[in-house]
Amino acid sequence: MRYLPLTDHDRREMLAVIGAGSIDDLFVDVPESARLSGPIANLPAHASELAVERHMTKLARQNLSAGEAPFFLGCGAYRHHVPASVDHLIQRGEFLTAYTPYQPEIAQGTLQMLFEFQTQVARLLGTDVANASMYDGSTACWEAIGMARRITKRAKAILSGGLHPHYVSVAKTMAKYTGDSLETSLPALTAETDVDSLIASIDDDTSCVVVQYPDILGRITDLQPLADACHAKKALLIAVVTEPVALGAIKSPGEMDADIVVGEGQSIGVGLQFGGPYVGLFGCKDKYVRQMPGRLCGETVDADGRRGFVLTLSTREQHIRREKATSNICTNSGLCALAFSIHMTLLGEAGLRRLAGINHAQACRAADRLAKVPGVRLVNDSFFNEFTLDLGQEARPLVRTLADRGVLAGVSLGRLYPGEGALENGLVVAVTETVTDEDIEALATALQEVLA
Repeated sequence: MRYLPLTDHDRREMLAVIGAGSIDDLFVDVPESARLSGPIANLPAHASELAVERHMTKLARQNLSAGEAPFFLGCGAYRHHVPASVDHLIQRGEFLTAYTPYQPEIAQGTLQMLFEFQTQVARLLGTDVANASMYDGSTACWEAIGMARRITKRAKAILSGGLHPHYVSVAKTMAKYTGDSLETSLPALTAETDVDSLIASIDDDTSCVVVQYPDILGRITDLQPLADACHAKKALLIAVVTEPVALGAIKSPGEMDADIVVGEGQSIGVGLQFGGPYVGLFGCKDKYVRQMPGRLCGETVDADGRRGFVLTLSTREQHIRREKATSNICTNSGLCALAFSIHMTLLGEAGLRRLAGINHAQACRAADRLAKVPGVRLVNDSFFNEFTLDLGQEARPLVRTLADRGVLAGVSLGRLYPGEGALENGLVVAVTETVTDEDIEALATALQEVLA
């Protein structure tokens, strides 16, 4: 028997209280063109479970999955090998079913894991402190901009042209409701980053400068001069890391005096997962910890002197008065943070450095080989495991053609920056430890054929 908690009388009473004549009145803000006026075309009204499974399997076979083809996609989501032990451990019942610890001291295992996660993230980002995770990299980036406004009492943020356009889009969406002013620009298909122009743009109204490291084109630059310029004007430097494996090979933003370092932790322990859920990383200097969003786990001792873990700082509106909250972020990405922490523990510092070395060496081999393809120009003079090619013609249709040939060649800048003619020839290629020499040769051969 179906469980129907509300009767028609219940519904009429509730509608009367809010002054609505019918349930349809609740949807008046939805445009008529967006409303469903009848059955969905070509969708059967009823099918058995077995029939639905067969149909969905048939549709799924039309996909070209990451493990079935040479795979060079990146731009914020990377295919790395995740050890089987990570998935095995996070599926233990005590982890898999755990949610936000509203009575945190009871959930000692969850708190200890988050404490270890914070330690790993802080060391990775080079910051004094890190929180218990955020939703993902893009929302962590926005929370950092909001944090800079609270600290500096200024509302103008300067966003580098090398910042991922999706991160910029999230910031623009949120800034509509906070009054923040965002200065944005586009990247150029050159080896030079926009650090010099960012420095020139900083003034007395600037709350922060946001720069990606490595940036959307894979370029790497020294952040110290930018940090010095920010601090000279009493502004903050926010560094965004979308590929944390890179920090096993290059200097961390915190070491270059970045005030807030945020990022996407997907590369470590978390699969591609159709674009999410992922895990946001957030670290900062110790002096700004009370303005940090999310939650912070700490270590203490109980009345008997035994080691224990507590929530030391929870500046979100579910825990304190809304007007005092630093953020309305509802939770942390606990399970993905656990996956990150397990993978990082398995790697250790030496393992992370070896993994980063493998990524960089393989990317160098790929860049050298692809640069030999007639008509292709390597844009970067520095990179970690991701670089940009100028194909001399629009990249987007070529990516589609190569996908039809069974090669997932990379991310076209035309897809990320639609309508920007100066960028449409760009192709961002990501090379991780999962890419073989045969994959590189397959891409180079296919690319040469379609460019001919």
